[in-house]
Amino acid sequence: MQSIYAMHQSGSDNLEKQEKFLQASLENIVDLYLIMLSSLVEIRKKEMEYQVLAQQKHLATPEERNPNLRFINNPILVALDDNNSLSIALEKRKITNWQANDDTILLLLQVVKQSELYQKYMAKKNVTFEEERFFVADMFSELIAPNDKLYSYLEDFKLTWVDDIPVVNTQILKQLKQITDKEQSLRVPAIYKDEEDKEFATALFRKTVLNETELAKEFIDKTPNWDIDRIAEIDTIILKMAICEFLKFPSIPLKVTINEYLELAKEYSTPKSSIFINGILDNLVKDFQLNNRINKAGRGLM
Repeated sequence: MQSIYAMHQSGSDNLEKQEKFLQASLENIVDLYLIMLSSLVEIRKKEMEYQVLAQQKHLATPEERNPNLRFINNPILVALDDNNSLSIALEKRKITNWQANDDTILLLLQVVKQSELYQKYMAKKNVTFEEERFFVADMFSELIAPNDKLYSYLEDFKLTWVDDIPVVNTQILKQLKQITDKEQSLRVPAIYKDEEDKEFATALFRKTVLNETELAKEFIDKTPNWDIDRIAEIDTIILKMAICEFLKFPSIPLKVTINEYLELAKEYSTPKSSIFINGILDNLVKDFQLNNRINKAGRGLM
């Protein structure tokens, strides 16, 4: 959707250039995932460095000489630091953001240590593995992921990440909650589930752009009370993409298409857009089915 909108705004007809940018943006989601997940590792490392320096102070306090090691010994944080899948991915994709910008990590560590969540966790006499896991998950979801400074850093580093941050954070939180005392490993997920999945975004982009005129004709007659020139451009793009999926992607269920594009409308367009789009798509589906223009393959795809 954004790639098609960008083409409209630039007046460019360079399909290949925009396709490459689209694929690069998708691949970069992996980098964002690695940066966010590795922030947990780097925060723990900074705390370890702080404790070493504090112990070496000439006038170290009793607390500094015998620090509470619960945070740096947290089994989830230790497992992430020892995780081969994460280490290999960071090295392979040359992710060195926190080494070059450790100010952000120091800030996050300060936010964590000043939080009530941290204070309660460190004050407990004993903690179960489940409590250790809950602490890390809550620390990530409540203190790290929503941090404004971190968000600004990510936005400045790569603008396309703004829309990807919630998806990545949800995935990381899901993985953290799935860690058990018997299975503490975590695998870096693949961006695509298979080759067909990898080709989908480019195929949808290309088929929508190359058939925009024909796709627009499908809904122009279905909006008698609307001047086509007054319909929000994002709405027309969403309608074209949805119709493209209806007619040219037989493996995608109708309900999935409708639900996905209604969510896009709610997120990116006007307050009333989702109602407008839902009405048009609902009428189009009935018309397409009546005229046998929809051919969906597989179970439950209607």
